[in-house]
Amino acid sequence: MSATMKDTTDISARYFVREHHPENGTLLGFWIYLMSDCLLFACLFSAYAILGRNYAGGPTGAELFDLPLVAVNTAFLLLSSITYGFAMLESQKKKLGLTIFWLIVTGLFGLAFLSLELYEFNHLIHEGAGPDRSAFLTSFFALVGTHGLHVTFGIVWLVTLLFQLKKHGLTHENKRRMMCLSMFWHFLDVVWIGVFTFVYLMGVM
Repeated sequence: MSATMKDTTDISARYFVREHHPENGTLLGFWIYLMSDCLLFACLFSAYAILGRNYAGGPTGAELFDLPLVAVNTAFLLLSSITYGFAMLESQKKKLGLTIFWLIVTGLFGLAFLSLELYEFNHLIHEGAGPDRSAFLTSFFALVGTHGLHVTFGIVWLVTLLFQLKKHGLTHENKRRMMCLSMFWHFLDVVWIGVFTFVYLMGVM
């Protein structure tokens, strides 16, 4: 091999083999994604603020909303955020088994939240209060349904993460994935508190 070819090989090995990954680049990118999600929910809240009193002669929130049921559902989501925090603490202690346990509990709370939300939607549609009944119900289903869809994606992500933890353990990459999902999950909690207050509490007043 000539000296020129050898130098070229050395340069390639030095500069082009390793993939460049900026430190904290994933977290920065995920923060940008969360900001875009904030804009999405801001638009949905704005639409509800404008259309939420246009009943078109149909039922109002005070007539439709089952506040005790929604309060129980809110408790499920808030508890899931607490159990995810327990999972993060156990991961810092490098206790894989307890980390997986608390993540499973978090997923179960998330499924309970979705189940009650689907029950509420089914009940409303059965009562003739579907999204096509009035502008109020259209904006309601759009806002609450979009949040529920995000929770669904979060549960799918959580299940995928559980498989990765089971296979590879608490690696640096999996801890980074847990951190991203933690931010996403807590973000959904904050949005739901806004939904509970702005849509349900103010709706029954």
